[in-house]
Amino acid sequence: MMMEDAQTTDRIERLPTELDSAQSKLVYLTIEATGRATVADLSTLLNMQKLSILSVLSSIESEGLIERTGSEYVPAN
Repeated sequence: MMMEDAQTTDRIERLPTELDSAQSKLVYLTIEATGRATVADLSTLLNMQKLSILSVLSSIESEGLIERTGSEYVPAN
């Protein structure tokens, strides 16, 4: 259990500073963890409205942290 806690803490410490809201951090971490996600995936996983997710995705994408590939969003390289 201690190792899992340490990994979680390390992951949180590496969040990009551009992410200023809890929603943007949550969406970003979900995309990082899953490797790719559609708006519908994120809506289901995070229990958020699609309109809210689209706004957050737009903001994160404009920061260069994620990229859109067709209907999916992936972490930027």
